[in-house]
Amino acid sequence: MTVYGVSFDLVGKQPIVLLKTSDDNRFLPIWIGHSEAAAILMKLQGAAPQRPMTHDLMSDLIAELDGEVTKITVTELRENTFFARITIERNGSEIEIDSRPSDAIALAVRADAPIFAAEDVIEESAIEFEGEDVNEEEIVSEFKQFLDHVTPDEFAEASDEETEG
Repeated sequence: MTVYGVSFDLVGKQPIVLLKTSDDNRFLPIWIGHSEAAAILMKLQGAAPQRPMTHDLMSDLIAELDGEVTKITVTELRENTFFARITIERNGSEIEIDSRPSDAIALAVRADAPIFAAEDVIEESAIEFEGEDVNEEEIVSEFKQFLDHVTPDEFAEASDEETEG
């Protein structure tokens, strides 16, 4: 998956990171905190803080301990909450660490690590835009319209209804 962008839910004023699947036109919206949104946006926009932010510090610590973030995975959605794992390779062995997806994504963009999502998470929560020639402006416009009128609880209910039907 790739970080397609960060936007705001206009109803609840909550930031959302939008992940896009690499093989089709499915997008996974994840509601995140303001500081994590800022951390992701700063790195995506190439801005550098004067002093390391938390995710920069995490990345630096891992590197100084001869580790490498090899991937992050959004592993599940349980009770309207997404869960993620950060995979770090160190001295030939892998370490997996539980994480909020927002922190994992902020770390992944700093470490140039690939982002994955479990297929059942994508099936349950992704928004799909159909058609071979997808107009990115149209997707952003439709997504913003969607965000204008949905709250995290309403989104979760809509996802539940889709999986039950």
